[in-house]
Amino acid sequence: MFILLLAVHILVAIALVGVVLLQKSEGGALGMGGGGMSGFMTGRSTSNLLTRATAILAATFMTTSILLVVMHNREHAPRSILEQGAPAAPAVPAAPQPPAPPAEPAQPSAPLAR
Repeated sequence: MFILLLAVHILVAIALVGVVLLQKSEGGALGMGGGGMSGFMTGRSTSNLLTRATAILAATFMTTSILLVVMHNREHAPRSILEQGAPAAPAVPAAPQPPAPPAEPAQPSAPLAR
């Protein structure tokens, strides 16, 4: 179910980007020439259709985002202390062992020059 919802979420995101890019620029603040009537899709009905499609896709995107978060948190939710039961008894540390006596120094393989 999680994978299916993730796939729908990705498709909605791609569609939302496409619909936003199809819309006509009204302000022309970036100077990209979207204000003329020579656009790909022009007219008032097309504008209403793209605006409505953007709103529906945005609402779907937000809904799938929230559902993905809820599903993820439900799977990885921390357990309650009451559900876990009594804690295990702490392990008693072992008594420290006495240090081993120092080893005898090894004899040099070659005589040392003075």
